[in-house]
Amino acid sequence: MPGETSNRGTEDRPSAAEGERGALVAVLVMVLLGVAGIFALS
Repeated sequence: MPGETSNRGTEDRPSAAEGERGALVAVLVMVLLGVAGIFALS
């Protein structure tokens, strides 16, 4: 089962994985807000 192996890999360091994922989500949200603001002003 590939799903089980991937889950075990993420369980080794869940805090780091969650931190990286949270940072990526935050960056994506900021970019989307910036693009939306540009379209709103233009």
